[in-house]
Amino acid sequence: MKLSPATPLSVTLLLLLVFLSTTTNAHNITKILAKHPEFSTFNHYLTATHLAAEINRRQTITVCAIDNAAMNELLEKHLPTYTLKNVLSLHVFADYFGAKKLHQITKGSTLTATMFQATGEAPGTSGYINITNMKGGKVGFANEDNDGHFAATFVKSVVEMPYNISVIQISHILTSPAAEAPVAAPSDLNVTTLMANQGCKAFSDLLKSHSDVSKTFAENVQSGLTVFCPSDGVINSFMPKFKNLTKDGQSSLLLYHGIPVYNSMGMLKSNNGLMNTLATEGHNKYDFTVQNDGDDVTLKTKVVTATISGTLYDEEPLSVYKIDKVLLPRELFKGTVAEEPAPAPKGSKKKKKAKKGDDEDVEEDGAPETSPEDDEDPADESANLNWATSVKSTGWLVTVVLSIICVAIV
Repeated sequence: MKLSPATPLSVTLLLLLVFLSTTTNAHNITKILAKHPEFSTFNHYLTATHLAAEINRRQTITVCAIDNAAMNELLEKHLPTYTLKNVLSLHVFADYFGAKKLHQITKGSTLTATMFQATGEAPGTSGYINITNMKGGKVGFANEDNDGHFAATFVKSVVEMPYNISVIQISHILTSPAAEAPVAAPSDLNVTTLMANQGCKAFSDLLKSHSDVSKTFAENVQSGLTVFCPSDGVINSFMPKFKNLTKDGQSSLLLYHGIPVYNSMGMLKSNNGLMNTLATEGHNKYDFTVQNDGDDVTLKTKVVTATISGTLYDEEPLSVYKIDKVLLPRELFKGTVAEEPAPAPKGSKKKKKAKKGDDEDVEEDGAPETSPEDDEDPADESANLNWATSVKSTGWLVTVVLSIICVAIV
């Protein structure tokens, strides 16, 4: 069979196709762990400390996930965000360890560097983890500077993508005095003052009245923070409903207006999809979907859709945007959207009746627990749809390229 002169072009296109297929194999630790609710708290703090983005940039890595109960033991120490990041960095190895490799370690023991070691803040070898095959087929994990005490053991493999990423579960937190050592707090940008001076004084005053919330915002500034601030008029109209919430509900609502990642306007327009917030914790999703339509960027919760109406501040690591509505999370409010009629709540929980003209009912944050069907997040479905569309587009590209190759050969 004689090849036409177009064959080199066909080969080039084929190689391009192979390259495009390879680049689609990049991992996303947030999506991987989202399928395993027992790691929801760990997953949240990977995002809050910005470790998730660093993990996703690595091509060969092992993540040692810990369940919600083990994470609670760590959170009881009330470590600042920047110190918590050092501790969690000990759970990310700069090498690939699947279940098989863990049980076949040469000479039974090995040292591996962690992302804490890579920060340059780990003194000596305190950023290394000792992995050892123990008696009875167990695999132990120990900090290099803890005198051989194995703080955790291998539980199971969660996800393995040789030799890209391995996610394994370990029994307990890996930590050390070096990782928990006080970290000098960076000089903070004053978020509340900035908002008060730019037409968001009412929202700023609410943050100040909840010191724990204000502290959370301040601690996240230097590591990256995006704030969505309702204007004064919007907050003033919303105050009766805000006062109807419990203190914890009010705190969650305020935290819901912050994302622990810096986003410029361009990033918001290009990174459409589901966003975790400062209020995300365990089974309480407190997330919303960012979507753009031309130059407009909207924030869609299960209850309301708000639009960004202006930029108050945008200089990495902080961005603050003004929005035209208060973001209402499903966890605290029940919407009355026609296409998604909400089922009547079970039990005898009291509910405040909506005033005439209101577009949503308000519930106490002790509202009946949502059903499993309610947990099927439309935003998640949207993300899956986007993925499916991407796959469909790739399939179209495959068809076109293969057609060109066939024509060239003939």
